[in-house]
Amino acid sequence: MLKSLRSRIAIFLAVLGPGFITANVDNDAGGIYTYSQAGARWGYLPLWTLIPITLALIVAQEMSSRMGAVTGKGLSDLIREEFGLRITFVLMALLVLVNLTNVMANFAGIASALEVMHVTRYISVPLGALAIWLLIVKGNYKRAEKIFLFACVVYIAYIISGILVKPNWTEAAINSFRPVVMLDRDYIGMLIGMVGTTIAPWMQFYLQAAVVEKGITAKEYAQSRVEVIFGCVMTDVVAFFIIVACAGAIWTVAPRDIQSAAEAAQGLKPFGPYAYLLFSVGLLNASVFAACILPLSTAYSVCEGLGFESGVDKRFNEAPIFYWLYTLLIVIGAAVVLLPGFPLVKMILVSQVINGVLLPIVLIFMVLLINKKNLMREWTNSRIYNLAVWVTVVIMIGLALSLAAISIRSI
Repeated sequence: MLKSLRSRIAIFLAVLGPGFITANVDNDAGGIYTYSQAGARWGYLPLWTLIPITLALIVAQEMSSRMGAVTGKGLSDLIREEFGLRITFVLMALLVLVNLTNVMANFAGIASALEVMHVTRYISVPLGALAIWLLIVKGNYKRAEKIFLFACVVYIAYIISGILVKPNWTEAAINSFRPVVMLDRDYIGMLIGMVGTTIAPWMQFYLQAAVVEKGITAKEYAQSRVEVIFGCVMTDVVAFFIIVACAGAIWTVAPRDIQSAAEAAQGLKPFGPYAYLLFSVGLLNASVFAACILPLSTAYSVCEGLGFESGVDKRFNEAPIFYWLYTLLIVIGAAVVLLPGFPLVKMILVSQVINGVLLPIVLIFMVLLINKKNLMREWTNSRIYNLAVWVTVVIMIGLALSLAAISIRSI
């Protein structure tokens, strides 16, 4: 029995990476801003969303990793093979557009976190962009994965800062299990944004590609599944503490919209330097982390979908489209942040809502693919999984249509 346990632990450590990294990087600058805004504007009220969001995230991520392990192919690769190049091209174009806004948001997060520490963005953003580019272009998958895993550990800063604020834990517990839905445009937009930032479309593409590149197969999948679920739970535990911290520090004083995640960090100042600094360090870590992963995810998805060579373990001349697209996304994302007067906050919020609108489309492709016997053999979805996915799709479409209807009525 002890030998079997050791064997399972060894396999788990061998497959550790893709699921845990993908789920945690979801708490990027845009995500942190969305959660901070939810707590600052609505207090503890949005906490109830985290349980259904976590369950939906587990289902989506588990499907992605399972498809990668069983088929040995990325999601965009499978979409092209099963649904054709034209549909894949349109989907990839939408994904690049959404991910580019997310990349901009993360360079804005780098700038905001270091401006709090009195470092100008004209130094922090170019240096950050160069470091991120070198990590991927001059590194390899194993080295990058170790750095990404370390970055995941730093998210504990948000848990500590949430505790230091000393929020109303009773109210937080009650609202975690009390669903509240209001026909208010801002509230519905916040709900879509929270789902969009927690279960972002890019995650499904990146996770499946990472599982394939790491070489995880159906034999190791049982341990890989545990890692995926653990990562999903941890990412929403962090989200819980971000909302609670901002509810306790900002909403209880004066409910308001905040203009950046850095402003949320400033709101923690009255609770001592540690809460404030930990929140700022968490923002910097999350922004750098996501600024690496998001362009990488986009490059993987586009190259797989359109049939180009891709992979961190390949050299620049072996996968030129992959590396040039990665470089272009970093350059544009960093450059836009340096433009004066750019409406960065609006762009961050819009990008999270667009994530939420695009998500049902991606989930529909995923559920159609994973139920194909010729692809998945005995690894197709159970009825419970299919029900969970279709419920998520219906709810997201309903929220998007509600937001559109309320927005048109208010014009």
